[in-house]
Amino acid sequence: MYRLFLVIFVNFVFAEESFITSIEYGKMLYENPRGIGCVECHGQAGEGRMIAEYYHKKKAISLQGPAINHLKFEVFAKALQESKKVMPKYYLTKNEIQAIFEYIESKNSTK
Repeated sequence: MYRLFLVIFVNFVFAEESFITSIEYGKMLYENPRGIGCVECHGQAGEGRMIAEYYHKKKAISLQGPAINHLKFEVFAKALQESKKVMPKYYLTKNEIQAIFEYIESKNSTK
């Protein structure tokens, strides 16, 4: 009985298939990585969107989330690892960054 359990367990742990695809995982992270989701500022497909408009010293100010759907992976990954003025720091792993990137690419390849 122990051997059967061990064989099943080893096959389960080292199985190449996952319960979800990398793109599904990327979607989950994009929509809610750890707090506010990327989608809130960068739009459904990474196209960028208006975050807020306000007045400061009688001057209209527009805060825009930039488009991220045209970036190469290296630029995308570097941007996620650097501190930004408005963007929160998420401390994502390389696999998480890759999954988010693949999700954004999949959203834009269907257009």
